[in-house]
Amino acid sequence: MSGVGPTAPEQPTDETGSQVKSADPRPAVPPGYDSHVVPGPPGAYVPPPAGYPGGVPMGYYGPQQPGAFPFGQPPSSTHPIQYQPGRYPVSSQSAPVIWMPGPAPMPDCPPGLEYLTQLDNIHVFQHFEPLELITRFEINNKYDVKNNLGQMVYFVTEDTDDFTRNAYRTLRPFVLRVTDSMGREIMTMQRPFRCTCCCFCCPSTRQELEVQCPPGRTLGFVRDHWNMCQVAYSIQNEKKEKVLSIRGPCSTCGCGSDSVFQVRAIDGVSQAGSVVRKWHGLMSAMGQADHYDIHFPLDLDVKMKAMIFGACFLIDFMYYERSPQQDRRTR
Repeated sequence: MSGVGPTAPEQPTDETGSQVKSADPRPAVPPGYDSHVVPGPPGAYVPPPAGYPGGVPMGYYGPQQPGAFPFGQPPSSTHPIQYQPGRYPVSSQSAPVIWMPGPAPMPDCPPGLEYLTQLDNIHVFQHFEPLELITRFEINNKYDVKNNLGQMVYFVTEDTDDFTRNAYRTLRPFVLRVTDSMGREIMTMQRPFRCTCCCFCCPSTRQELEVQCPPGRTLGFVRDHWNMCQVAYSIQNEKKEKVLSIRGPCSTCGCGSDSVFQVRAIDGVSQAGSVVRKWHGLMSAMGQADHYDIHFPLDLDVKMKAMIFGACFLIDFMYYERSPQQDRRTR
């Protein structure tokens, strides 16, 4: 009929007469990205190429590996280090102190001196104390004693009260306590007060250091002697019998060069070691952070090694310990 328009095709119906909808060709959930990939057997592990530690390109920081943060560019790399913007977890903890392995106890060796039996060279580093420069207040000295590998051998601390330190300055009597890796005090060094206003050649005015090892048992003495031309010391045993001598330079200022104190046998000729005060520019000129290099033969009696070690501190206090008041007068 001409008056009737086209009609939609009839939908199939089921037995109950309801319409049946055709299936939608589009899936309800889109397929996965790799759903068409068939996984194969696992392959062998291939390490990352050189310059890519942990799979992270050199010069970039991986948050999953905070320890791989590059603090410096390796010498072999030709690419500049690139850092992504943001804050990085830089550790604020200081490096741990590495101590020299403790040797086994030895016969005829005072407890704690076993370390010295294995060494022919030790380094003494004085701690730099900026508080002294700012406040002009003298504080107790501290020293690190290390071997050639940088391992800590001993730790030395001064034990003097505030009044004595600031009243007598470099002439003060002091007690130095030497401790090992276990915190045990294995050696004590004491200097009594000696008045220097009398005749400079009088024996009662000369400086003396007593070394005790173990503490309370005298090991020997280091005595200062008057000499017109050069520094002179003697190392004595517990009976105050001279066993070694020390001869220093004519000028102890050491400006621009090391100051060498030679340790000789009782004959005055045979070499038995040396105490060298290293020159480190401005820090050495201020006398606030000295560095000493002590040498002795490996087969030298361990008690004499300890006495040479103690002589280093008497030399330091007599010639290189500068109080804040002295620094102010010299400017």
